[in-house]
Amino acid sequence: TNNTWQITLSTRLSTRSPLTSNHEMLALAALALLAATDPVFLGTAADFAILTKTGISTVPSSSIHGNIGVSPIAATAMTGFSLIKDTATGQFSMSTQVTGQAFGPTYVQPTPMKLTTAVGDLMLAYTDAAGRAVSSSANLNIGAGSVTGETFTAGVHTWGSSVNFNSKIYINGTSSDIFIFQMSGNLIVAADAEVVLEGDGTGNGEPKNGNIVWQVAGHVEVGANAHMEGVILVKTHAAFLSGSSLNGRILAQTAATLDQATIVAPPPPANTGQSNNEFEVNKTNNNLIVGLVVGLGGGLVLLAMLAFFYYKYRLIKAAKTKAAVPVNEVVIAPAGVTVANSKRV
Repeated sequence: TNNTWQITLSTRLSTRSPLTSNHEMLALAALALLAATDPVFLGTAADFAILTKTGISTVPSSSIHGNIGVSPIAATAMTGFSLIKDTATGQFSMSTQVTGQAFGPTYVQPTPMKLTTAVGDLMLAYTDAAGRAVSSSANLNIGAGSVTGETFTAGVHTWGSSVNFNSKIYINGTSSDIFIFQMSGNLIVAADAEVVLEGDGTGNGEPKNGNIVWQVAGHVEVGANAHMEGVILVKTHAAFLSGSSLNGRILAQTAATLDQATIVAPPPPANTGQSNNEFEVNKTNNNLIVGLVVGLGGGLVLLAMLAFFYYKYRLIKAAKTKAAVPVNEVVIAPAGVTVANSKRV
């Protein structure tokens, strides 16, 4: 599963301890692996640029690069797209505003079943992102929610409020870094504001929008001509106003409204086995990936435990060795009683 492990190992190392630096390094390496921030697993929700439960509307013309879908509400809740249903299969529709396909639960099977799975994955991803622990106290309630001009590095950032910015903010890191932004209120992006991705100078690329997650307990509003980066997991609705844009995904538990907006979905993560232009759910592959992730996590836990107990074993062994050093035996006997091979005290 996708979790951030926090483990505190408190020990007192004696200068006479038999624990070598190699053993210490093994234990610390295992713990460091457990403490890394995992990506938020989107499952089959990663097959969509926009996926909602109660509707998607557009004021033409918007431009969406990726699939769109609604469920459990009917396909008629996708409005403004002038959808044309595929007559050959009846499983999806097309629109000149969508580079991809549009899916609804009233279409021919297996589309309804696949949408149910995708919405379930959306809900799980939201719960996962919301449950992550803040990386450090320095990442808590930055700017009291007003974050204009801030630079964010990898990790989990948390606010017990709404978050807003009216100019640029910067996300700084590498192509493998994970960024999670949690807020108990709304996300409000002012007109012409912008999220800027920048490398950290190590030569390892810049952050990928697929590794950036905005977990929003309220609603999202992106102002006219503003630009966002990342996956938006929103408890209620998301509104993208005139000329606004997103490199990422909108995964909303109510609706999404677009006004001549541009949404460009990143490629799905390699472990979903999907493409943006074809909604083909491979549950076997997904279950295999989940199994591998769970197995890897369990293996790392076991490694950390073994390292810790080996360390304890060496300390106990050292203590027993020290205790086994021979000393003069002292026997206390009553006055007048002679004890062989003893010293009277």
